[in-house]
Amino acid sequence: MFRPPLSWLACLALLGAPTVQAQPAQAPRPPAKSAAPSSAVAKLGAGIQTRTLKNGLTVIVWPDHDLPNVALNNWFRVGSRNERPGITGLSHFFEHMMFNGAKKYGPGEFDRVMEANGGANNAFTSEDVTVYLDWFPASALPLIFDLEADRLQSLAFDPKVIESERGVVYSERRSGVDNDNSGALMEQMQATAFVAHPYQIPVIGWPSDIESWRMEDLQRYFKTYYAPNNATLVIAGDVAPARVFELAEATLGAIPSQPAPEPVRTKEPEQQGERRITVKKLAQSPLLQVAYHGLAANDPQAETLELLGLILTYGDSSRLHRKLVEDARVAIRVRGSFPMGFDPSLAWFLVDLPPGGDLARAEALLTEELARVAKDGVTDAELRKARNSALATFWRKLETNDGRARELGAAATFRGDWRALLDAPTRYEKVTRDGVRALAARLFNSDHRTVGWLVPTTTP
Repeated sequence: MFRPPLSWLACLALLGAPTVQAQPAQAPRPPAKSAAPSSAVAKLGAGIQTRTLKNGLTVIVWPDHDLPNVALNNWFRVGSRNERPGITGLSHFFEHMMFNGAKKYGPGEFDRVMEANGGANNAFTSEDVTVYLDWFPASALPLIFDLEADRLQSLAFDPKVIESERGVVYSERRSGVDNDNSGALMEQMQATAFVAHPYQIPVIGWPSDIESWRMEDLQRYFKTYYAPNNATLVIAGDVAPARVFELAEATLGAIPSQPAPEPVRTKEPEQQGERRITVKKLAQSPLLQVAYHGLAANDPQAETLELLGLILTYGDSSRLHRKLVEDARVAIRVRGSFPMGFDPSLAWFLVDLPPGGDLARAEALLTEELARVAKDGVTDAELRKARNSALATFWRKLETNDGRARELGAAATFRGDWRALLDAPTRYEKVTRDGVRALAARLFNSDHRTVGWLVPTTTP
């Protein structure tokens, strides 16, 4: 079964991180009353139930019987953040291996059996998590639990399959990093912005590590991080919570827990000055990327950063689109990405220039506009537009079983409690203009940023 790869930026979007880029502008609507969103989402989520099995697996169920379909997400708290030199890329590698056969369902059977029963699946890996996604008819629920239990309890470590997937991963690296100018620059930026924290490790892994993973590395990593006590299973759709808990206990409950993984204790030290890199590659157009140290997902100002990012980079009326694309015409596209994980990540600005574009001028204009927001703040209209956009996106996600499962999983994983999802509208309503200005002044410090230029060359 074809499983399209999920790009780095797509993974951020799936996790609910505010990855924003130029979109058609929409007329702002008046903000909703602060009490309405919370009461509405609380009513919508009134049927949510949760249980923790004896082996430590947390199971969350959001029943909705409008359609006879189900979305299952299994969130494992493991990503490149948990890796070290020598085994980088293993988290992403297991995203592939989990579809390559186990004891009961052999190579290719997971996809074949699921597809034959009307289902589909995918997965993604980020710096913080690896998430497995299943979509299927409600009638297939017992079968899906059987499939999931088989690969978690008895994943095959066939040397031939491992070598085959090693080649697939390396091919992904070539297409997504080595042969992709934006991806290549982002990888070098990330490795430069972090000097201590493992967020410096690329999710795809470094080439020499991909080539040299050993069987004992794989087996140790799987046993440590694919333990039930390191996962959160979320199911949304046409299900009865009692039946879900019964199936989970009968299948996944038999998998033994493991000692808790070693926590990531390293904290990135405060940056003491601007860092700059230049990447020279065969390209038609130059690229500019600027990354500031940002926030963690559970930071009280997470929603403030999200709205700030929308104001700066969302839509044709956004600050940076108007400044760089329409007025100065130094860029053809400006994007922003503001991922927030277990630890403070980066706030990214990605600027695509036309052939022959002036990198120095684009950087100066970007810096000038960020400094203006930090000094003068934003307007009421800008904040209203950003809040309306964020709330509209929030409610759209909760219209589908897939969106509900992902948002519940993200809240439970990154905020420590799925109930944080229910408070999201209120948190957006509490963001103020003063709060946006203060956060911009705090984050957009030139001593705390990394600047990357991709300079085109005529030879590889």
